[in-house]
Amino acid sequence: MSNESEAGLRLSSPGDTDLETSAARQEDELGPLNFPKSSHESQESAKSHSHSSTYSPKLIDDQSFINSKEEQEFVNAKSFLLTASTKTGINLYDHLCEVLTKVLEERKTDAVDMLEDLSKETKKFKFQQNADTLVQMTEPSPEIALATIEKKLFTKGEDDFEEPEEDVESPLPNVMEMAFFFEQAGIGLSKEEYIKVWMALKHLVDTHPLQHVRFWGKILGTEQNYYIAEVEYREGEQVEDEEEEDEQVEQDVDNIDTQGNDDFDEEGLPEVDEPPKPDYKPPPVAPKEEKGTGANKKTYFVSNGPGKAWVSLPSVTPIQIVIARQIKKYFTGRLDAPVVTYPPFPGNESNYLRAQIARISAATQISPMGFYQFDEEEEEDVEGEARDTYVENIDFEGLPIRELSESVNNWVHHVLHILAQGRCKWWNPSQRNEEDVEDEDEEEEREEPDEPQPEDGPPLLTPLSEDATIGDILPWTTAISSSLVPQYAVAVVHSNLWPGAHAFSSNKKFENIYIGWGHKYSPENYSPPPMPQPQDEFPEGPEVTEMDDPTPEQEATLRAALQAKGDEEIEEAEEEEEEEEV
Repeated sequence: MSNESEAGLRLSSPGDTDLETSAARQEDELGPLNFPKSSHESQESAKSHSHSSTYSPKLIDDQSFINSKEEQEFVNAKSFLLTASTKTGINLYDHLCEVLTKVLEERKTDAVDMLEDLSKETKKFKFQQNADTLVQMTEPSPEIALATIEKKLFTKGEDDFEEPEEDVESPLPNVMEMAFFFEQAGIGLSKEEYIKVWMALKHLVDTHPLQHVRFWGKILGTEQNYYIAEVEYREGEQVEDEEEEDEQVEQDVDNIDTQGNDDFDEEGLPEVDEPPKPDYKPPPVAPKEEKGTGANKKTYFVSNGPGKAWVSLPSVTPIQIVIARQIKKYFTGRLDAPVVTYPPFPGNESNYLRAQIARISAATQISPMGFYQFDEEEEEDVEGEARDTYVENIDFEGLPIRELSESVNNWVHHVLHILAQGRCKWWNPSQRNEEDVEDEDEEEEREEPDEPQPEDGPPLLTPLSEDATIGDILPWTTAISSSLVPQYAVAVVHSNLWPGAHAFSSNKKFENIYIGWGHKYSPENYSPPPMPQPQDEFPEGPEVTEMDDPTPEQEATLRAALQAKGDEEIEEAEEEEEEEEV
């Protein structure tokens, strides 16, 4: 483009009379060049030019309107600037007019350095999204969803307005009092979280016939956490596990199928020979302890958060406790999550959680010495078994804080120890039910195993000083909440075997809590147990025992012996025939 053409693109000056005359003629058809349009006019202009890339050829080819080559180039240039974008519908001419208008209105220094920012800002305010692509956000945010769930905790029910009877003691614990004492030792949750847990426990008490409720603690998970409540049902209202009935039904169905699916021929004999039975006999599985006894003495409810549903955990079995001791796996927070480990765990995460709760409770539930005592009226079993029940000592006056915080001899375990068998009470594996007894002939041929030695664990109310050490680390650490004001301090005990387990005592009050990942401390890195040795493919016997091939001399000797034996048999047969003839 020539210099004259470039000059025609610039804004008109007072001295350019020819261009003024040309611009005046063009203004009637194309609109003013020198003054920027308003935003409303720019939008109307963008709409009018969005359907065509250039102005009508009539205006360009009309020789009566265009008198010179420079004016034609001027009109073509402006037409190009007025071309609307196919993406945004904005043309460059209107955009530059708005940018220059802002520059002249604001008149900032170094405006040339801000030109790009002004251009972006102008485009930002002109952005318009199509109505058909707008998405209405109907799902609430996680904060709103959580607030909606927790709102139910603070809503009064119909029965909440009734005053409780004075004679009836509520099983709902004073969680905030427990939180106060644990706060003195720097342990526990926030006050806000404690209040929510308290309200959640109240909902649990209102919906279940419970006699005793205690906030057991909180186990952390990778996706969600578990809030755990330890409860005892009222007498006669214990709820049995649903899984027990399902397992019994499945077992009955399996027994029916195995007894009635054999095909018989006309003579009443099976068509196919039975396969040989293996000699391997699996070790007997210890039965689980009944509800209200041993490791299943208490029932546990879990929830992923205050306001969410409480779920009752199933009873724990000895094999689950045994396998849980051999594995180490983080919890996910989903009760139905599979537990993929080696050795294989018999159950899902709800069973694994219940097994860990039983282990933690048996090892860390402690109380000041003298708070509990054995019932004098209750006698020990005839077989000399240890007692498994106790009562609260009404004459307990409390122990001095200094004694409780300086020695573990003043603290005792009040939960039964779990044996290596996975039970609190030893079960004799040599005992067999009538269903497990086989035929008498097979029982006589089988060698009787040696009688197993009964396992004995520490009895109830055993002092903590008798606990085994972890290498060079003591299993317990005692402390006082404040040495500056000991008259108002509390005694605190921390477990080094199960990090996260704590207990406090003040006057006649004490409580236990666990807040952690549910893992036992180990001085060594965890290593899965090795794989077992592969079993033999078949039992060894004389019919499968390999022997060396005989030598030629042995074969000749055997032939001679067989030949001599055959000759003797022939002679004996001939003699018998002669005697019969006589």
